[in-house]
Amino acid sequence: MSRARTTVHLLRHGEVENPEKILYGRLPGYQLSALGRKMADRAAEHLSTHDVTAVISSPLERARQTATPLAAQFGLEIDIDDRLIEAGNFFEGKTFGVGDGSLRHPKIWWHLRNPFRPSWGEPYQQLADRMLAAAASARDAAQGHEAVLVSHQLPIWIARLSAEGRRLWHDPRRRECSLASVTSLHYEGADLASISYSEPASDLLPVANRTVGA
Repeated sequence: MSRARTTVHLLRHGEVENPEKILYGRLPGYQLSALGRKMADRAAEHLSTHDVTAVISSPLERARQTATPLAAQFGLEIDIDDRLIEAGNFFEGKTFGVGDGSLRHPKIWWHLRNPFRPSWGEPYQQLADRMLAAAASARDAAQGHEAVLVSHQLPIWIARLSAEGRRLWHDPRRRECSLASVTSLHYEGADLASISYSEPASDLLPVANRTVGA
């Protein structure tokens, strides 16, 4: 008997309005910019020919806004899964740099003592476990079809590293998870068969935002 082929797409949200350039993390009130809304539309267009039967979002505004045009085109409600939320981070609400940023304060340095866990935020393994559990739930709900999970850069990247059996600590500058990108987990039954990646909004990406953000 053949096993059902199911795809779970991990969609990163679009660009966020953030003129103060702070690490907004889980803070409320950070929404998509005008460009971010175009990115969300582009992602929806990219997935329009797919067999999407579920759209699930992080509870944060920017993720729900990114999910909206996609859910609308398939006539679906947006489900919320708290497991898709951004990673917890000590530097949330702060700027991060040595000039006028947080790093000018020596007392902050203690939080950078262990890049492998990491010491400044949610443990990478915990992040991987919750993201892959959310993906498994979506896989089961959309069995034989496709589901889209809208989340954030670090959770998506850590989920991919874990799924590929790679180490979880990494150089943030080398993440392959741009704004409005799609990391797709392809399952055969309950088994992960392959992973693919696409950037439907690549031509809209500001250079400075290709590897940073949340």
